[in-house]
Amino acid sequence: MATGRSTPATPSSGSAPRRTRGRGIPDATVARLPLYLRALTALSERSVPTVSSEELAAAAGVNSAKLRKDFSYLGSYGTRGVGYDVEYLVYQISRELGLTQDWPVVIVGIGNLGHALANYGGFASRGFRVAALLDADPALAGQTAAGLPVRHMDELEEIIRAEHVSIGVITTPPGAAQQVCDRLVAAGVTSILNFAPTVLSVPEGVDVRKVDLSIELQILAFHEQRKSGEEAGFDEERVPDGPPAVVSRAGAGATGGAKAVAAAAARAVSRRARGKAVPPAAGEAERGEDGELPAVMPA
Repeated sequence: MATGRSTPATPSSGSAPRRTRGRGIPDATVARLPLYLRALTALSERSVPTVSSEELAAAAGVNSAKLRKDFSYLGSYGTRGVGYDVEYLVYQISRELGLTQDWPVVIVGIGNLGHALANYGGFASRGFRVAALLDADPALAGQTAAGLPVRHMDELEEIIRAEHVSIGVITTPPGAAQQVCDRLVAAGVTSILNFAPTVLSVPEGVDVRKVDLSIELQILAFHEQRKSGEEAGFDEERVPDGPPAVVSRAGAGATGGAKAVAAAAARAVSRRARGKAVPPAAGEAERGEDGELPAVMPA
């Protein structure tokens, strides 16, 4: 999930971590707090009284040192030999995330995804109340989803004022998302969750979180392709015959260069799979700082 701000979620090397407004908690820590809360809630439901940093870190999918650092921003350090009090941490993180109060939310765009979100039972249990469902299609007005009537977009500003809405969810087609965003912001909404596959432009002081399912699937496809390639393996002495020729003024010599790069890549993968270092052979392309061969991208 990406934010509407230009600041990255994790700081680059040598730069100070970006802090949230108020208590000075880094954004990267804030992004992990819901993971801790979900794990703690599961423990609470099983009546587990205390949990160690190692156990909680494993349940949240982070390392224990990072977890202890994150909790230090909350002023919670646990007890040596005992661990963390589960119920107190649930309260502490919920309070830090603002979940101890009611947050009215409007969902704009009641297609298949909008219907699914409206029916999602996790909103109410996590401090969010769906105040209204809105759509620009007059044919949808008056229909219901999750027990709520679908209202026309003409009522957006009135609903936001009456319900004191500060969070909007956009599930419209991409072409309509920016216009909806502009109306939400003009009406006073300062936080937007965007499911439309487009980048929204918002003024300073408005937070945007983007959920793009197609991008997440493409990333998974990349990893699946890499796993398939690793399982297939490479013959260290075999040079693939199929890499595309590099068009250059060198003519026939370019094909040989492409085969050399392919051979180097095959050797690197084969040796890396066996845990060996990969010394550069004569004429191999120079590696970058991360030790990988430079990629040849199609034009």
